[in-house]
Amino acid sequence: MKKTILFLLFIIGLSNIYGQNTLTGKIVDDNNNPIYGVEIYAPELHRGTTSLKDGSYTLKNIPNRKITVNFSFIGYKTISKAFEFKSGDITFDPQMKESVFNIDEVVISTPFSKLQSENVMKVERLSTKAIQSLGATTLSEGISAIPGVAEVTTGVSIGKPVIRGLSGNRVLVYTQGVRLENQQFGGEHGLGVNGAGIEGVEVIKGPASLLYGSDALGGVLYIQPEKFAAENQTNIEVDQRYFSNTVGSNTSFGIKSSLHNWQFLARGTYNLHSDYKTPEKQRVTNTRFNEKDVKLGIGYHNEHFSSELRYNYTDSALGITEGIGEQTRETHLELPYQEINNHILSLHNHIFFEDSKLDIDLGYIVNKRKEFEEHHHDEHEDEEHEDEEGHEDEHEDEDDHHHEDVEAALNNTLKTFSYNTKYHFPKLGKVEVIAGLQGMHQTNENFGEELLIPDATVNDIGGFATANYSINDHSALQIGVRYDKRSIKSERHEVLHEGETDPHVIEALDRDFNSFTGSFGFKTKLFNVLTTRLNLASGFRAPNLAELTSEGVHHGTNRFEEGNRNLVNEKNMQVDLSFSYDTEHVELFANGFYNKVENYIYLSPTGEIEDDAPVFTYLQEDAKLYGGEFGFHLHPHPLDWLHLKSSFETVIGKQDNGSYLPLIPANVIKNSIKTEFDISKWLRSAYASIGVNTFLDQNNVSAFETKTPGYNLVNLGFGGDIFIKKYKFSASLVVSNLLNEKYINHLSRLKSDGILNPGRNIVLGLQFHL
Repeated sequence: MKKTILFLLFIIGLSNIYGQNTLTGKIVDDNNNPIYGVEIYAPELHRGTTSLKDGSYTLKNIPNRKITVNFSFIGYKTISKAFEFKSGDITFDPQMKESVFNIDEVVISTPFSKLQSENVMKVERLSTKAIQSLGATTLSEGISAIPGVAEVTTGVSIGKPVIRGLSGNRVLVYTQGVRLENQQFGGEHGLGVNGAGIEGVEVIKGPASLLYGSDALGGVLYIQPEKFAAENQTNIEVDQRYFSNTVGSNTSFGIKSSLHNWQFLARGTYNLHSDYKTPEKQRVTNTRFNEKDVKLGIGYHNEHFSSELRYNYTDSALGITEGIGEQTRETHLELPYQEINNHILSLHNHIFFEDSKLDIDLGYIVNKRKEFEEHHHDEHEDEEHEDEEGHEDEHEDEDDHHHEDVEAALNNTLKTFSYNTKYHFPKLGKVEVIAGLQGMHQTNENFGEELLIPDATVNDIGGFATANYSINDHSALQIGVRYDKRSIKSERHEVLHEGETDPHVIEALDRDFNSFTGSFGFKTKLFNVLTTRLNLASGFRAPNLAELTSEGVHHGTNRFEEGNRNLVNEKNMQVDLSFSYDTEHVELFANGFYNKVENYIYLSPTGEIEDDAPVFTYLQEDAKLYGGEFGFHLHPHPLDWLHLKSSFETVIGKQDNGSYLPLIPANVIKNSIKTEFDISKWLRSAYASIGVNTFLDQNNVSAFETKTPGYNLVNLGFGGDIFIKKYKFSASLVVSNLLNEKYINHLSRLKSDGILNPGRNIVLGLQFHL
């Protein structure tokens, strides 16, 4: 590690002796009028600038090599252009064309960082602004607006994404350019990423093991961190949102500044919510939560080197509900609850050579998860907290989250060091080639009196190569191959369950898992108007520690889980076929998939009871999932202010024995009408929208699920940018579940207790830009 740091410092010092290149020009629209505020951004350099009132721009400090620069502005088609710099300045005067749909954005979750229209894989993206306009309480809830993406929830605070019927360790999450490891195997463990301080989310729907290794069998969520400020600019932002249903608030303050070679940013966020309220006006006891989040970043760049160091600290306290009890708006946590501390440190580097590039991404994550339960007080504590009549004393009303006498029953620390290196070979004509090496070293330690998974060490290593061949302006071919190996070693443990005198023994485990994966993709235009993509990809997932070694009650899911140390790799092969028809006023899309999974791992009830909870064990069976997303976006002429959207999402999951897979989202139809308008110079980019989401009956259920009736949710939204003199602030008002519909989502873990999902929620947001 020391040698690596010295090498990077040497590169920084050496590169300062070289000259600087500059990209300049003037940006105009179709009528040759200058465009003010266009973002000019070089992703490889992690920096950019904006156009001035006369449309002019200047981007300095560009290395001697081929660099891709993106020009983007709301209401116009993004321009992505590669420039070859050879010790000289370049002038480029782009003419930007108006775009109604703004669908052509640069994709960074795939290796070649192309515009979506050029990308062989179909990747969905949702910006932070779009997520906030939905009134989502959490980031996981907001992502579920993407077609083909849903959310498994435990109340409003705990949610994890589902991509085309697959979730948990089958969906890999990347944040700050590194894989997120936060014990996501648990059903009661949420996404664990705060939505403030991010640029947006990209979703790969389908196996992405070629690019990311194990756990990307079902897809990838790539969370883009907030960009640094444009060169020589300082931005301050204050964001405040209020949620009526949980009487909750979200406060965020951010500042970022960029100098000649250095960039800085800092953001602090605080969330506080009480118990959520059902349409029957009952609050679901102890679904309250609070969260503190800090994000810091520093960047450095010069002609031959670009580096970005980021740190994210999140402190979450999440109540675990045991049903509907005392009705209160209190925010202090009751037992049981979880306390989670997450540290993410990432270092993202680009080293530029004459006609090639080396990317080095390093990540270090420390996840500390504690669970507090009332029945784990020791006898001495119980005597101190009870009076002569056996009632608890006045300390019962204190804030349990900070009560020093409460000790964690579960106390796990997961530490993960990850690395990801990619070498971009010199381009050979129309062929681009990337080869990479990825891996991680992970340790799990237990410090509490209870144990769900043993102390263990996991080591991953994988190598891959992928190539992209641009046949012509409309067609491209992409192929790749990869090999991975995962080693899991755990320690022997003895676990004593309630009411038993003989402990259960979890024997030590020492197993290796390996797999070859590959992918093939082809994109072309049929009849010059119909973009067609065909992708075939294989993926794999090694069984995780919970599936192999679990031995205990998961209180968030109210079940006793026991592992199966004989499990083998899950492997899958998925075929995706997508069509999109885009004109100036109409967008039509159809995405179909078929996913065959060998040795699908699932939980099955044994009929036994352990620690007053039903026992579930892990089994394997071949399975298949199929379905797709279909819809249109209409912008009728001459009604330029009107947008009509409609989509249908469906997925069916079945085991080869005929049984349906669990936690498959219901089919849903989404319809919306949105208007856009400006009022003079004081209200710009304003909108008003109404949406109706129709969730159909879910009758295709697994053996231990129940059917879920359909329902309709109506949502309203208003917002826009308000200008007062030189100051700008954004305002939004969202009403979700406007009609206070009584419903239970099929993916709610509170469904077995008959607890309704949240009722009407009014979200008011204000964002100030200074």
